[in-house]
Amino acid sequence: MTDQRVTEAADGTILFDAALASQVDHDWFSPARWRERGLLRTQAGGRGGVAIVDTPAGEAVLRHYRRGGMVAALLGDRYLFTGRRRTRSEREFRLLMTLQGLGLPVSPPLAARYVRHGWRYSADLMTLRIAGAATLAERVADAAFNEALATRVGELVARFHRVGAWHADLNAHNILVTADALYLIDFDKGRLRRPAARWRKANLARLRRSLVKVGASESGDAFDDTLWPALMAAYERSYGS
Repeated sequence: MTDQRVTEAADGTILFDAALASQVDHDWFSPARWRERGLLRTQAGGRGGVAIVDTPAGEAVLRHYRRGGMVAALLGDRYLFTGRRRTRSEREFRLLMTLQGLGLPVSPPLAARYVRHGWRYSADLMTLRIAGAATLAERVADAAFNEALATRVGELVARFHRVGAWHADLNAHNILVTADALYLIDFDKGRLRRPAARWRKANLARLRRSLVKVGASESGDAFDDTLWPALMAAYERSYGS
């Protein structure tokens, strides 16, 4: 059960799940404030600006939206504001809420925020952390990407595609693996669309390129002869069921 609440203020708007936290303020989106209270576990740099924090709702991942590529040098973390519901943070939060409501394995959305800077805005998203998870890329690096795991990955992707959930960056870093389940994370720019063979195949091709990039094909012929065919067979079987 979720309970979406909105807190609007002159310095920005916060959308949060009141079923997880009774109130969320701007301090929740400041890694420095969590650090002051000894509740900041880790903080990584790079494009995402990701922090792991201990919130009253549980351990959470705090991500600050940043641009990539050459545009980042000019605009950094600022985006053109065209309305609250079009902000990247709110769109991802609401999409995660919808996917969660459909019973799909995503990181539970906790809170989203945007802050106006004139005609631009910056944004943040907070999701609950999946305990005991490693990325699929890490499993590949540990030589733990076997036929059984490939089958589970194919089934996972099919579940999302069946409902028209398009992931803008389906790669080995955005699939989390635990002992009991798999999760798909980071739905920035993702959306629900009419299921179609063209975008589904493109999504799978992106995943294949990612697996090759992180080293899945370094085991000789096993990737092409066994692992990828097992993933695709499981995908087709699950998608058609």
